[in-house]
Amino acid sequence: MDKFFLLPLLSLLIIAYGVSCSIDPESDIDMVKELETFDIEEQDDNVVDTYAIPVWKSERGSRSLMNVDSFDAVGDGVTDDTMAFRKAWETACSAAKSVLLVPKEKRYLVNATTFKGPCNDGMIIQIEGTIIAPDEPEKWDPKLPRQWLEFTKLNAATFQGDGVIDGSGEKWWAESCKKNKSRPCKGAPTALTIDSSSNIRVKGLTIQNSQQMHFTIARSETVRITEVRVSSPGDSPNTDGIHITQSTNVVVQNCKISTGDDCISIVNASSGIKMKGISCGPGHGISIGSLGKDNSAGIVSKVVLDTAFLRETTNGVRIKTWQGGSGYVRAVRFENVRMQDVENPIIIDQFYCDSPNACETQTSAIKVSQIMYRNISGTTTSKNAMKFACSDSVPCSNIILSNVNLEKTDGTVETYCHAAQGFGYGVVHPSADCLTSSDNDFAAKDQTQLPTEQHIVHTEL
Repeated sequence: MDKFFLLPLLSLLIIAYGVSCSIDPESDIDMVKELETFDIEEQDDNVVDTYAIPVWKSERGSRSLMNVDSFDAVGDGVTDDTMAFRKAWETACSAAKSVLLVPKEKRYLVNATTFKGPCNDGMIIQIEGTIIAPDEPEKWDPKLPRQWLEFTKLNAATFQGDGVIDGSGEKWWAESCKKNKSRPCKGAPTALTIDSSSNIRVKGLTIQNSQQMHFTIARSETVRITEVRVSSPGDSPNTDGIHITQSTNVVVQNCKISTGDDCISIVNASSGIKMKGISCGPGHGISIGSLGKDNSAGIVSKVVLDTAFLRETTNGVRIKTWQGGSGYVRAVRFENVRMQDVENPIIIDQFYCDSPNACETQTSAIKVSQIMYRNISGTTTSKNAMKFACSDSVPCSNIILSNVNLEKTDGTVETYCHAAQGFGYGVVHPSADCLTSSDNDFAAKDQTQLPTEQHIVHTEL
């Protein structure tokens, strides 16, 4: 961080907040330092992959290759190959330095399965062909209603290849209550789940047409997801691209996501999440939440989005919480984001209600604070380019805007604020004057102490 920028920015914080009995200037200084300096390593091979695993072909002589075809998989897209995959998994899991291979140019029909560890460290799951799910919801295994391919309790494992995981989700979408109002609302399977695992790498795969969520990282730590493509139609319901829950130290990098719900969603008990080089659209944007449903607790902290392009999405960068929740979202930085025809480019929504019925008004809420937006630009299709709809009883605080420039091709844009505190510097368009400080009167009386425009414009966070 540029030390010459820190002093004027901290001066601004002290002026804006320092006289409030409810704000501790030292904690605000610490907050800015944290937002400016926290980061997550994008590539850390020594941690993620202690075996420095290359593509398996270059080391096949020193590895145990388990080809699913050797376990009687047919790969014609019609024959049930579930048992062959399970047998291949059991053998590969117990072998040292093993490779589980799904060969290219074949289509393997596999039913809902949990591939359980622990396995020997350094296992490679090499997917070159296509794995497809049964397409009839009524024939789905009732014992596994929310999962298709689940991998659990792994360490130092790599999922890679040019293959495809296809959830065959069309009939599931047709039965969703969001598309067929006569149907009851219920959950559907996630295509790929990595659960209770550590030191995991996922690279190069395509996950498409999931029954519901495409790819979930749950209860895991130190995960690197690179060059993964997620694809489903824009009207496919609840088909989040990459969903992160109860996980820490996760990097999602250079991924292209087109889906019918959030491109990336981050929910409760997740921290140390970095997204970089993300292409999103169609979809509902990149979201933290939803959190707090049914009066539940939710905590998300230390999240970075650095470099993203969002095209024709319903939201850009979003934080969404239900009324009645508890906990917090804090220490979040959205930066270097380009929007094209995005409906809600920047949005905090603490009145989220994804329900066929109106949600009850409640006073408790998730606390949203220490949120930074910088270098955000592009076009919007709505009047409110920025929307901060926060709780009256638990207002949003420490919202920082820097170098934000959002336009509407056929009209003017505005910023909507409700119970939101913060400030902007540098270029902020549309103006965010509706953000309040804890002591606007004091700041207005003491303008001589504010940092100059030159300091603000020419210094990066």
